[in-house]
Amino acid sequence: MNMVLLSAVDFSLPLKNPVIIFSLVLFIILFAPILFNRIKIPHIIGLIIAGIVIGPYGFNLLLRDSSIVLFGTVGLLYIMFTAGLEIDMEEFKKNRLKSLVFGLFTFSVPLVLGSLAAYYLLNFNLYPSILLGSMLSTHTLLAYPIVSKYGIARIRAVTLTIGGTIVTDILSLLVLAAVTGMTKGDIGPSFWIKLLIGCVIFGCIVFLLFPVIARWFFKRFDDHISQYIFVLAMVFLGSFLAEVAGLEAIIGAFLSGLALNRFIPHVSPLMNRIEFVGNAFFIPFFLIGVGMLVDVSVLFKGMGAITVAAVMIAVAVTSKYLAAVFTKRTFNLSQDEQRLIFGLSNARVGATLAIVLIGYNIILAETASGEPIRLLNEDVLNGTVLMILVTCTISSFVVEKASQVIALKEESLSHSKAATNEKVLISLAYPETVVEMVDFGLMLKPHKSNIPVYSLHVTLDENGTSNSGANRKKIMEKALNHASATGNALIPITRYDISISHGIIYTIKEHSITDVLIGLPHNADQQTFFGPTAEKILKSILDTIYVYKPAQPLNTLKKIVVLVPDKAEFEPGFSHWFEKLATIAKASGMPITFYAGNKTLAKLKAVYENTVNGPKMEFTDFNNWDDFLIFSRELKANDLFVIISSRKGNVSYNQYLEKLPYYLSSYFQANSFMILYPKQLDQNPNMEDILQSDSSLIGPIARKSPLSKIGKILRTIFVR
Repeated sequence: MNMVLLSAVDFSLPLKNPVIIFSLVLFIILFAPILFNRIKIPHIIGLIIAGIVIGPYGFNLLLRDSSIVLFGTVGLLYIMFTAGLEIDMEEFKKNRLKSLVFGLFTFSVPLVLGSLAAYYLLNFNLYPSILLGSMLSTHTLLAYPIVSKYGIARIRAVTLTIGGTIVTDILSLLVLAAVTGMTKGDIGPSFWIKLLIGCVIFGCIVFLLFPVIARWFFKRFDDHISQYIFVLAMVFLGSFLAEVAGLEAIIGAFLSGLALNRFIPHVSPLMNRIEFVGNAFFIPFFLIGVGMLVDVSVLFKGMGAITVAAVMIAVAVTSKYLAAVFTKRTFNLSQDEQRLIFGLSNARVGATLAIVLIGYNIILAETASGEPIRLLNEDVLNGTVLMILVTCTISSFVVEKASQVIALKEESLSHSKAATNEKVLISLAYPETVVEMVDFGLMLKPHKSNIPVYSLHVTLDENGTSNSGANRKKIMEKALNHASATGNALIPITRYDISISHGIIYTIKEHSITDVLIGLPHNADQQTFFGPTAEKILKSILDTIYVYKPAQPLNTLKKIVVLVPDKAEFEPGFSHWFEKLATIAKASGMPITFYAGNKTLAKLKAVYENTVNGPKMEFTDFNNWDDFLIFSRELKANDLFVIISSRKGNVSYNQYLEKLPYYLSSYFQANSFMILYPKQLDQNPNMEDILQSDSSLIGPIARKSPLSKIGKILRTIFVR
C-alpha cells in the first residue's frame, strides 16, 4: 500500500508537486542563513547561492515559474515599501538636497562611464551604449534588511541613500523610455506630456488621498489582521498606480511607504508584523528567485559574455564607488557613512533586470539567416545576470561590515546617554484605555533603548472595594500581549494594597521610577477628572508625571501642541520633559508647536538648537492665560494637546492651572490631551542662577523659604 502511494508522487525534475516545492523553499529559508552565517557570509548571499543551486541552471530542482516570479516581485516591492516606512521623515526632509545630489551623482557617473565603455570597449552602437549606461545607473536596496537588522535604518547615510535610489531609478527609467521610443520612432511631445500628467496625478493620489484613507481606517478598525491586509492592499495599489503613470512599480511601493510612514510607528504591533512577514517569507523568496536567474555555464560558452560581464562589473562597482566618494566629499561625511552608501547603492536587481529584458526583447532587424538583431544582445543579458550576482555579493559584505561598525558606535553612544537610570511606569486602571496607555508608555523610551518599562495594576485588599481577579488578569494580559506584539517587553507588577494611591506611590519608590504615566477614563468630567488617587500621587511623588486621556489611536494624530507656563525653564525637570516630548514626536512622526512667553520660548529654542536629529518644532508667543479657551478653536481634531503644569508652590505655578480640569473636561473632550507635571526637588537647585535670571521670583521664593531670616535678607536686597 505504501509503495502504491509513493508511486503516485511525482519526483521527476524539475519538481511539480506544490507541497514538495513549498517545503523545499521553506527549508532553504530556514537553514541557508544559519549555514552561511557560520562561515561569516551574509545570509542574503546564502539565499542567492541556494537559488543558484536549486534553479534551472543548477540542479534543476525548481523552475522559475509564475509562482516564484510572483513571490519574488512581492519581495522586491516589500523591500522598497519597508525602506519608505522605516525612513525618518524629518531626517529625510533635512537631507532632501543631499539625497538629490547623491541621486544625480549615482545616476550620472555610471551613465557616462557605462556608455563610454560600451561604445569604445565593446563597440556597441549609440543607443545600446546609452541603455547599458542607464542600466548600470540603477540600484536595488538589496542589503537594506541588513541595515534594518542592526537598527540603523534611520541614520543620515541610509536616509540619503534611499532618497538617491528613487532619483536614480526614475532618471534611468526615463532614459529607458526615451531610448526605446527613439528606437521605435514613436516618441514625441505627447509622450512626455502624458508621462508628466500621469506622474502628477499619481503623486496627488499617494500623498494626498492615501493618508486620508489610512487615518479613516486606523480610527475605525483596530483588528491587527485587518490592519495588515489594509497596508498590503495600499502598497500594491500604489505600485499599480505607478505603473499606470508610466513609472516602475518599485517607485510606487516606496512612495506608499512614505505616505503611510507616520501611521505605522516603529513601536507598534503592525510594524512588528510587517517586518516579521517580510523577513521570514517575501524577501527570502525574492532573493532565491534572483539566484535562479544566474547561469554560471555562460562562463564556459566563449569569451563574449565573459568580456561583457567583466566590463559591466568593473564599471558598475567603480562608478558607484566614485559616486559615494563624491557625496562624502561634497557633504563632509564620515568614512563609515561612505562605505554604507557605496554598499547600499552597489547591488543591482529590480530596475536593472527590467531594463535589460526590455532592451533584449526589442528586435531592430533580422540577419540574412533570420536571426534577430536585438537592441541588447544575449551577451549583455548573460553578463547582466553575472553582474547581479557579483554586485549583490559585494553589497552584502560591505553593508554587513559598515553596519556592524556604525551600530557599535551608536550603541556606545546610547549607553552613555542611558546612564541616567530612567525607568517608566504605566499605571493601568481602565480596560478601555490599555492599548493607548501601553503605546504611549513605550514611546517614552527611545527606540531600541534598554530603559525598563513597568506595567502596574493595583488591587485593593479585602478592606477596600476590590477589583475582581478576572478584571485584573484581563487588564494585565492585554497590556503584556500588546507590548509583546510590538517587539517590546513590559515588566508586570500586580500589587495588593489598602488604597490605589498607596499602591502606586510605594511601587514608584520601591523601583526608583523616573516617569509615571497615569490614565484618565474616556468619560472623565470635572468632578472625577483627577480624583483622590491622582491628587495623592501628585503630592507625594516629585518625579515626572504624565496624566493622559486618549480620544483616538496615537498613530492617527497629526501634531503635538504644547502649552508651557512662564518660568517653566527654572523647574528642575525642564530639560527632561523636553527630551521626552522630543522622543514621542520623533517616534510618532509628529511635529511639535510650543506656545509660551518670550523668555520661556527663548530657552526652548536654545535647547532645541542643541538637539541632535530632533523632530520638527515651531514656537509661538502666548502670554494671556485668561484667553486659554482660544485653544478650543486653534486645536484640530487630530492634534495632541499637552499642557505643562506645575505643583503648587513651585516657580512656574499659576492660578489658571487650577482650572485645567474644568477647561479640559468641558471644552476638549473630543481631543487627546495630556497634563505633564515636571520633576521637582525638595529644594530648587541653583538658587543664585534663578534669582539673577529673574528678580521677580525673589518675593515668592523668599516668602516660601522656611529660613525666614534668609527670606528677609533677600527681600531687603532685591525688593528695595
